[in-house]
Amino acid sequence: MSRRDPRLRLIHMRDHAREAMELARGRTEAEIASDRLRALALARLLEIVGEAAQGVPEETRNRAPSIPWSAIVGLRNRLIHGYDAVDLSIVWQIVRRDLEPLVADLDRLLAESE
Repeated sequence: MSRRDPRLRLIHMRDHAREAMELARGRTEAEIASDRLRALALARLLEIVGEAAQGVPEETRNRAPSIPWSAIVGLRNRLIHGYDAVDLSIVWQIVRRDLEPLVADLDRLLAESE
């Protein structure tokens, strides 16, 4: 698989989202906020999810309209360019609320593309 293969980008999105969920599992928002390395790691994992999403072709995106592609890429841009104003409570909410359904949608999309 080449780096530009859409399937590889979907795998990167899914795997990094899963890693973020695992990193947060069993922790509270306050625990994440007081653990700088874990907070930075979560933000970085979300950046990678957004970077990978940015490279997914429109044709592939259209096959999964339930995935908020522009919001994911927009989050990546906010995290990268607004690095000095990251709101950890928003990162926390995304990790706790949005990643599990995203992983499920990505798993479905990957299964369809086999």
